[in-house]
Amino acid sequence: MKAAVLVEPRRFEVREVGIPEIGPADVLIRVTRAGICGTDLHIFNGHYAADRLPIVPGHEFCGTIAEIGASVTHLKTGMRVVADINIGCGNCYWCRRNEVLNCGEVEQIGIGRDGAFAQYVALPGRLVLPVPDGVPEAVLALVEPVACVVRAARKAGAAFGRSGVVLGAGPIGNLHVQMMRLVGMAPIIVADLSSERCRMAVEAGADAAVSEPATLRSKVLEMTGGRGADFVVESVGSSKLYRQAFDLVRKGGHVAFFGITPPGETIPIEILRTVLEENSLKGSVAGMGEDMHDALTLLSHGRFRTAAFTAAHYPLERIQEAFETIPARTGHLKTQILLDA
Repeated sequence: MKAAVLVEPRRFEVREVGIPEIGPADVLIRVTRAGICGTDLHIFNGHYAADRLPIVPGHEFCGTIAEIGASVTHLKTGMRVVADINIGCGNCYWCRRNEVLNCGEVEQIGIGRDGAFAQYVALPGRLVLPVPDGVPEAVLALVEPVACVVRAARKAGAAFGRSGVVLGAGPIGNLHVQMMRLVGMAPIIVADLSSERCRMAVEAGADAAVSEPATLRSKVLEMTGGRGADFVVESVGSSKLYRQAFDLVRKGGHVAFFGITPPGETIPIEILRTVLEENSLKGSVAGMGEDMHDALTLLSHGRFRTAAFTAAHYPLERIQEAFETIPARTGHLKTQILLDA
């Protein structure tokens, strides 16, 4: 099969490699589409998981079942599917609590093991979800990133009438905005240096967008009765923005740690203020388990605006170009790789 192997930072090689073998509890999926995630960009640029190269990245994907293991009974060949990419042991304390990333044996498709920028990918059948008829493949390839914002909203206790700030209006920031709107949060304020991304966030449901950092705090206070936001999510991976989040959240509010920073990066937190104001913070990065099912349901019923996420696509042979041109294509919130082209 053909696969895009990231052999070193910023260099893909499209190679002929062996089709993955499957065990009795596994399935083999023929990949049809795979989206490029912010994490994939971090891997491409050598900022994340550099010790795992060479690797076939890619974890936002859909496809059809090509082969099933002997013990897999709930799936059939030819089914259109998406998949949970988080492979834990399935038995430990963390797996039982659907906190699979904390499992001592966890692997992630496209991050810890070869992923979906290839014609085939293999994974346990228990993680594979059949999809409804009629949902376009371009939309199905968004299930995994939508599951990530579903989980973040769930962990933060997002609810109607609560105010939210999204730091970063890139692809995942835009999805955070849409998730906030779906659960009835208001007002929703987004911040990004790109005026175009700000405009797209407003189209997606933000009540206000700020592209000038110096005015952000005053705008948040103005729109929240001087309190600050109930919920602030950092979706970029910037220590500067993480620090700023604590100046935007209200007393008793919640800061969602979502964007990925380089390993070892820290920020100072004023302990006394955090204690006295009863603020909370919680990390969240990947959707898993029921998050995937919820994301599939929401997308299948058109609850997310997806046009800006599905317009840009490249064949596997042009994956190097696809990655290199992403910074210049600010009007595209997502780029997808076509595996069946």
